[in-house]
Amino acid sequence: MAKEKTIYTCNECGGTSPKWLGKCPACNAWNTLIESVASSDNPTKNRFASLAKTAEVTVLSDIEASDVDRTPTGHEELDRVLGGGMVEGGVVLIGGDPGIGKSTLLLQALDSLQRFFDARKSAAGPLQGAKAPGGGSGPRAAGERGGCLYVTGEESGAQVALRSRRLGLDRSQVKVLAEIQLEKILATLMEHRPDVAVIDSIQTVYSEQLTSAPGSVAQVRECAAHLTRAAKASGTAIVLVGHVTKDGTLAGPRVLEHMVDTVLYFEGDTHSQFRLVRAIKNRFGAVNEIGVFAMTEKGLKGVSNPSAIFLSQHAEPVPGSCVMVTLEGTRPMLVEIQALVDSGGPSPRRLSVGLDKDRLAMLLAVLHRHAGVACMDQDVFVNAVGGVRISEPAADLAVLLAITSSLRGKALPKGFIAFGEVGLAGEVRPAPRGQERLKEAAKLGFSVAVVPKANAPKKPIEGMTIHAVERVEEAMEVVRSLT
Repeated sequence: MAKEKTIYTCNECGGTSPKWLGKCPACNAWNTLIESVASSDNPTKNRFASLAKTAEVTVLSDIEASDVDRTPTGHEELDRVLGGGMVEGGVVLIGGDPGIGKSTLLLQALDSLQRFFDARKSAAGPLQGAKAPGGGSGPRAAGERGGCLYVTGEESGAQVALRSRRLGLDRSQVKVLAEIQLEKILATLMEHRPDVAVIDSIQTVYSEQLTSAPGSVAQVRECAAHLTRAAKASGTAIVLVGHVTKDGTLAGPRVLEHMVDTVLYFEGDTHSQFRLVRAIKNRFGAVNEIGVFAMTEKGLKGVSNPSAIFLSQHAEPVPGSCVMVTLEGTRPMLVEIQALVDSGGPSPRRLSVGLDKDRLAMLLAVLHRHAGVACMDQDVFVNAVGGVRISEPAADLAVLLAITSSLRGKALPKGFIAFGEVGLAGEVRPAPRGQERLKEAAKLGFSVAVVPKANAPKKPIEGMTIHAVERVEEAMEVVRSLT
């Protein structure tokens, strides 16, 4: 097979050049030419090829819409993040720090899926496994698939087998292929037609059609595009493992995240036993959904009650601690917000872990202006316990109450929770799905809540006293009366 011609395309203007240049000849932009494959008759054919199957023009109301079938992975927390399980022809991109557990979780999931597919095949009868005339296996029958395939580009087959032994998967029937050449991987996918395939990792895969090294922007983009087309054409669900940069983002072009159907991020400290998997993008489920796992000697295990790991076990209430109810996807979770306020001298520090640093500075200004609590000469440290990252503004009220508690040296009452967004005018805005948050807190034994007035329930919640407030100063008065 003749090697296809490569061209260099400008990321800024789309201009092309037959060879690499430091400056684009069309728009004069520097270092914007990226290598790509082009056929001889149409240089932009592959660059703009569709990733999904093409079809005729159809009226939207005439298209039959049905829920996609999902195959559970055997791990409830992973299924929650995926939106219910693996989708036929879906492409999932999962990234995380080295050693955080990406390969471990995927190997465990593949083993569970393989056992499910084997059981389904056995229940379907012996004809699916019949040999072709002449004794050979012959081509696979229509609809017949080959279970699970694990393509490893960073480890040998022996290393994968050793890890499976450590995880207690001694008799795993998952097929393993140690290969990094794209063309051979695609040929294997066409031959075996697996239900689910894992590519670990996309940065190690290279195509012979490109001269750049594996892991480069051109190779990652081209290999991911070919694998995505293969998934959509064959119905094989493909999981791509991606490396992350030092600032925590997925390495490679941003277009890689637009190609795939689902983007998952591993979060958490490698020195802690807990791991979070967060859905950043999901065409088949809710975004910002998280799954909580605990790393054990036998791999990653799902945590059924994640609120327990985000709450410190204090014998008695301590100053600077306030529990809030955050909403991650469809799951309300209780998280402890801790604050430490100490004398800081002429240049006080503002440090937050798990929360937005700029928002912390804004909240301190609101606290001073509208509640009369000044922290101008104090160091303020805020932390979300358990390594969770809270991005929603519903944490504002809990942060302010934790800071005030630490500054006064008085603990909040036992069984106390708070949530609500705080505006620059000092108003306390409602949080979405406040009723679910309150019910989750009541279920875990919390008895006192300070919430926005718009989130006050119409019917009282058994065992819980709810104080509805409209402004920050009202919330401070309520807390002072309770302590």
